Amino acid sequence: MLLLSPCAGLCAQEKPRLPGGDDVRCPKEVPVDPRRRSPTVPILRWEPFPCDPSRLPLTDAGNSGTTTGLPDRWRLASMLGYPENLLDPYNGNNWLKGDRPAWGEDWFVNLIVVSDSVIEQRSLPTPVAGAVAGGPGSLDTLGNGEQLGLVHNLVVEGVIYKGDTVFKPPDYEFRFTPVFNINHASVQERGVLKARAIAPLSRTEGVIGIQALFIDKHLRNVSSRYDFDSLRVGIQPFTADFRGFLFQDSAPGIRLFGTRANNRYQYNLAWFRRLEKDTNSGLNNLVELGGDAFRDDDVFAANAYMQDFPVAGFTSQATLVYNRNREGGETRYDDNGFIQRPASIGQERGRDYDVVYLGLNGDGHVGRWNLTAAAYAALGSSTHGVFVDTEQEIRAAFVAAEVSRDYNWIRARASLAYASPDRDPFDDVASGFDAIFENPLFAGADTSFWVRQAVPLIGGGRVALSGRNGLLNSLRPGKEFGQSNFENPGLVLFGLGADLDLTPTLRLSVNLNQLMFADTAVLEVARNQAGIGRDIGQDLSVAATWRPLATQNIVVRLSAAALIPGGGYRRLFGGAVPYSVLGNIVLSY
Repeated sequence: MLLLSPCAGLCAQEKPRLPGGDDVRCPKEVPVDPRRRSPTVPILRWEPFPCDPSRLPLTDAGNSGTTTGLPDRWRLASMLGYPENLLDPYNGNNWLKGDRPAWGEDWFVNLIVVSDSVIEQRSLPTPVAGAVAGGPGSLDTLGNGEQLGLVHNLVVEGVIYKGDTVFKPPDYEFRFTPVFNINHASVQERGVLKARAIAPLSRTEGVIGIQALFIDKHLRNVSSRYDFDSLRVGIQPFTADFRGFLFQDSAPGIRLFGTRANNRYQYNLAWFRRLEKDTNSGLNNLVELGGDAFRDDDVFAANAYMQDFPVAGFTSQATLVYNRNREGGETRYDDNGFIQRPASIGQERGRDYDVVYLGLNGDGHVGRWNLTAAAYAALGSSTHGVFVDTEQEIRAAFVAAEVSRDYNWIRARASLAYASPDRDPFDDVASGFDAIFENPLFAGADTSFWVRQAVPLIGGGRVALSGRNGLLNSLRPGKEFGQSNFENPGLVLFGLGADLDLTPTLRLSVNLNQLMFADTAVLEVARNQAGIGRDIGQDLSVAATWRPLATQNIVVRLSAAALIPGGGYRRLFGGAVPYSVLGNIVLSY
């Protein structure tokens, strides 16, 4: 390996030698032979070019031949001729991207700007608004379900951190992430966008959400390999497991975390207090609500990770999460005028509850097989049930697994999920599994119709079967506002899918999920309707993702999904096929 001389760029016409008698070796550009098929760029060939040692900045005052090291690697990049380029994150010396210190010796800045635009056309089961139905012949239980949504989020994330972060975590980190949102929706039925019967059929609104605002203090290093303990305080993102099955949110809290044994073991100890969300964007609504933005809903989490266990390439995780909710006496309406707490189902009474989640999770590969698995038990108590006025014991379970394998440019996968149901809504045990704040990357994620869309339970209360960006049939008004509900029909999912990398920049993903209720007793009580079958239907989706630069700076996605109704779905909503078509453009700096 040939090392660049410290006098590169200082070559002179004189012919003195460096102390020790060696000629300085400097780069010389040689044109490419036009007959060759290689790219027309210069080749660097190393030639012995002399250099004046008196002009070397790296020798000591006496020019004794003893050279000193560069003060830091960032000034070396400048000496090698890398120009400053603030607009291009990949080419040039960009202090806005942490390529060199912004000030001092080791204070860095990292600026991230993301533009995320979505247009979505969809058709959902939609109730009519009583005597103010939108058109002739629509005065019925179900109306016109056609809806159009436009959403734009501008994310600006600023990070200031101190320390040499090549091998060790920063000494301090300050992060601030505001999100500027504007959203538009248009529907065909009144009573969908706003509770007021005379409200228009379209809506355009905006909000500023604060998704991160924290300070991170590096407490100490505990080994020569920079295993560490750190403390983070403020609004911060946190995911309780690998795929977001239980709790994935940005909430204010305190988190102690670190690593051991050369990063093989990792741990988190955290407390979070949940925030109210903006109704239409789902962002943290701090700007408008101020002090009223904090919910009486606390999440205490502890988890530990172990890499290469039980086999090399697989990471196992144990999780303990305690959810304390004291919102039973509250009444909360969202910005559109719909009641969120208590949920408009059953007795329509709020509840206080304490739930402990015990979980085992894993992610990685076993040989050539990729595997993600999760298992949770939910244990606790509630002051009363949704349908009964007596105290209930909570005992519920959830399991999920996804296995995949790569065949050249194709990744084939299979998915399985089961959430236990409540088989008797009138006893003193609530056994329907519900999460705290789910956002699952599973079985097609938001490409799937059932995961992305909130399908309302029409005629049984103003709640949804599955929440938006949710997997579970939890019968909540919405995961952003509603309390967890452990009296629900549960879920059974079997899925097949594949990712096809057609080119290095174009991926095609297809998914087919068979969806079922685990038990329909709760639905039959809520709807006062017997004979509801378990079969929800087949969820089919396809998505094309294009990255024209082969990076994440420009991502274009087009997806379509439809639900082929099964017997249970048709009993609830009829035989119309709900669908969604989505276009998404993400631009990142």
